Amino acid sequence: MNKPNSIPLLPLLAAFLLGACQSNPLRSTPDFVAPDAQRAWFDGEYDNHEQVARSDATLVPRVKFEITPLSKAGWYLWKVRVSGSSDLTATWIMRSLKSVDGSLQLTPYRALTANPALGKDFDVEQWVALDACALRGAASASGLNVRADLASCVTVAPGIGAMAALLPLSIEHDGDALRVRLYADQARGPDARAEARRVRWYAGWAAINGVGPDARAESTDWHMNRELRIGNEGGRAALLWRDGKNSGYSLELERATYRDGNVPVVKLSVIEDASGRTLAYAWANPEATRIGINLGWLQVGLDSAAPAPSR
Repeated sequence: MNKPNSIPLLPLLAAFLLGACQSNPLRSTPDFVAPDAQRAWFDGEYDNHEQVARSDATLVPRVKFEITPLSKAGWYLWKVRVSGSSDLTATWIMRSLKSVDGSLQLTPYRALTANPALGKDFDVEQWVALDACALRGAASASGLNVRADLASCVTVAPGIGAMAALLPLSIEHDGDALRVRLYADQARGPDARAEARRVRWYAGWAAINGVGPDARAESTDWHMNRELRIGNEGGRAALLWRDGKNSGYSLELERATYRDGNVPVVKLSVIEDASGRTLAYAWANPEATRIGINLGWLQVGLDSAAPAPSR
């Protein structure tokens, strides 16, 4: 079982608050396309679940990123959430500009209003550029590597307020991997960063017998859960009785690595909610499009599914 995440975020915020032009012409970049030509290069949900599970949870916070291309080419919505003893969220806009020599600049923007328009109503005038915290580097069709100048960024970060803790100082993207060093990570050392992966979604069904694990083969008291959706980076789905009440059991889907980090798998576990115990699990290769388990009293079938529409 994963340890409860109790990293004290407020001391980190206090620490950073107290500590607190290129010659080539730039142009907006189009949405880069991954080799499978199905998803935008800079798009999706990312989660560092396995990093937290493999580390001391009091030192490594749970970090989630939700990145969505906007209607204006080269502009992306970034939502960052850090979970710990208290949660902190931030919403940024990133503008991607590429120079003729192939170098890349990502400039973060913060909102000027409490509820800025997004989606098709996105309005650049409702955001202000944080030029001092621009990240520079290089990108290809499959990823990027950019970083900000800390000495420059530190001059403006304290004026942004608590949300500045979630400003990216460096971003590496390669396939499903997204490695981000946030401003608050400075309090955890020079190499601290969130090592997240793109969340892949599964949908399907589960049938649970009303008698539970002691059900006999002749029992016909089956309760169907027909619209399950669960992400593969530590996603949880409660199993319900037919009246909508919680059965006391849940499913967990996660990427994990065995044999000293040499064997990556996707793992489907059945959890007893009251004790937190894992009653049983099944695993498959991380690229599997289908996974399930049959315990007699519980049967589950999941297939890969499209991500939920951006909120």
